[in-house]
Amino acid sequence: MRKKLVAGNWKMHGSLTENAALLAAIKPALDGIEAAVCVPFPYLAQVQASLAGSSISWGAQNVSEQAKGAFTGEVSTAMLRDFGCEYVIVGHSERRSLYGESDELVARKYMAAQAAGLTPILCVGESLSEREGGVTEAVVARQLDAVIAAAGVASLASAVVAYEPVWAIGTGKTATPEQAQAVHAFIRRKLAALDANVAERLIIQYGGSVKAANAAELMAQPDIDGGLIGGASLIADEFIAICRAAAK
Repeated sequence: MRKKLVAGNWKMHGSLTENAALLAAIKPALDGIEAAVCVPFPYLAQVQASLAGSSISWGAQNVSEQAKGAFTGEVSTAMLRDFGCEYVIVGHSERRSLYGESDELVARKYMAAQAAGLTPILCVGESLSEREGGVTEAVVARQLDAVIAAAGVASLASAVVAYEPVWAIGTGKTATPEQAQAVHAFIRRKLAALDANVAERLIIQYGGSVKAANAAELMAQPDIDGGLIGGASLIADEFIAICRAAAK
């Protein structure tokens, strides 16, 4: 049976004081529950010190595809490993849409992460116009195919996929459990045609305005294996409730 994984994506939020309070609340409440938080680069040291030895892992929200060199403002996989990161988000819709990251660049970041021993959380998902145009599956397939072409389907045995419909991120709109399940099932079927074992074992998270109120129903779907949580991961009670719902 696949495990479920809930990962918080703090995005560009937080301060040393706010983070300390949040971590102090979630750490004991999630004792024994596997979860993760992906935090802004400046707070990796704080999170590492706070969560070391706990059941909560940590990671980053982005990474360079380059190993080192004259790339001002970039952060390498080796730097993330220095801070004990286990996960790194690649291909988040905000990186794709706001910063022009192509499918091919996302694939290179994915491969760089894996080469360094990090587990990439690969984000895929469609915009509202793409959903309304009936091309959701084509968009998700294209995003997956870029990674498969570059790294091979077997690489997904050491990755997490997060389906995040762009129209549901931070909007308050959430895909219905049935809508989310349909895309998750499509992803698993697509990968099963290439490698049934990888497809069956792959953790596919759902992300997009997940809250304590809707977490249990989403997590109950057969192909939804946890969540990539944005705003609710900044609220201790919400994040704890979502993690507990996934763990049941």
